[in-house]
Amino acid sequence: MRRFSLMLSLCLIAGSVGIVAAADWPQFRGPNRDGISSEAAVLKSWPASGPKVLWKAPIGEGYSQVVSAKGRLFTFSGQGSDEVAAALDAATGKQIWRVRIDSKYEDGQGNGPRSTPTVDGDLVYVLSAKGKLAALKTANGQVAWQHDLRAEYGANPPGWGVSTSPLVEGNLLIVNVGGAGNKSIVAFDKTTGKPVWTSQNDAAGYSAPIAITVRGVRQVIVFTAGAVLSISPQDGRLFWRSSWKTDYDVNAATPIFFPPDKLFISSGYGTGSALLQINRTNVAEVWRSKGMKNQFSSSVLHDGILYGFDNATFKAIDAATGEERWKQRGFGHGSLILAGGHLIVLSDSGKLALVQATPEAYRELGNAQVLEGKCWTSPSLADGRLYVRNEAQLIAFDWKGAAGPSAGGARSGR
Repeated sequence: MRRFSLMLSLCLIAGSVGIVAAADWPQFRGPNRDGISSEAAVLKSWPASGPKVLWKAPIGEGYSQVVSAKGRLFTFSGQGSDEVAAALDAATGKQIWRVRIDSKYEDGQGNGPRSTPTVDGDLVYVLSAKGKLAALKTANGQVAWQHDLRAEYGANPPGWGVSTSPLVEGNLLIVNVGGAGNKSIVAFDKTTGKPVWTSQNDAAGYSAPIAITVRGVRQVIVFTAGAVLSISPQDGRLFWRSSWKTDYDVNAATPIFFPPDKLFISSGYGTGSALLQINRTNVAEVWRSKGMKNQFSSSVLHDGILYGFDNATFKAIDAATGEERWKQRGFGHGSLILAGGHLIVLSDSGKLALVQATPEAYRELGNAQVLEGKCWTSPSLADGRLYVRNEAQLIAFDWKGAAGPSAGGARSGR
């Protein structure tokens, strides 16, 4: 059994943050928590030497994504015996402030935090791998409020550490805490930290919640240890629940919504994926398949095609039917995001590739080995800079390019 893949990098994590600039990447998987950048003028080819490096900086252990807002980066990593949140200058990589959140989580599959910070206005929210939740002032790192989810809510972190990321929804911060006694999901006032409501009894999954609107009904989707469920953000009441069991409770990939009423879910360990049609109080399966098993890295949806990792095989499948369109090996358990109609793919060993998002065939425009060692964290893209990391280093690449269709790209040496 290969526990390694369980990747706590499951780093998963949060909803819609409407008060940040369009060029920002304020939360797990970007502005809309779907792995898609809104930037159009992005790099669509590169020379054989690879994309231009702007700067490199030490980052520490862990699998947290880097997020960006208003010219600052916010990181979360294991340094020494601590889990540390920090703010960096996005243009230079220089540290602005640093604050200890918790003692460092240690595990044979990797040390440090898994959760990705969420930025909203003047606060950034961080969640340690042991369950310490804190709201920090973006200006200086000062703690605005904090909670110990284990001590206060009976949270039982999953076996490879807390990996969900907080979701900002309106005036709430919603977290899959995993506490018993109707405390699986907790909504806090995002400004004061006071609890607003608690809901359900599910054990915590590794996935990040998302907020969606289905035919006028706002709802929060949570992929727990044993089910995907929908709750009202107003009061936490349950709309619907669908059982979804995966070995070791590794429901890690973020669900993907496409209007008006469909939801894609996927997990590894031989489980597979499904497309669900949402009604107000229930869901129905449109299809189920073992052809796309997202073990910890989430897929992206573009023009009706889902691109993602079926374990260690990179694939494109038709979202409406689950039919495979193409597949490509060589990235291991990689990760990806989408920008300007192109897929930015990072292998689990540090190979970066640029791929056209087309169902016709796998069309690679360039690749370069940019990092060494374990790379279980998805890239982030903000204000023309692409950020990638391993367990020690963060690199910023110049990702500014011309808007409009690509004219084709030079392929790097292979």
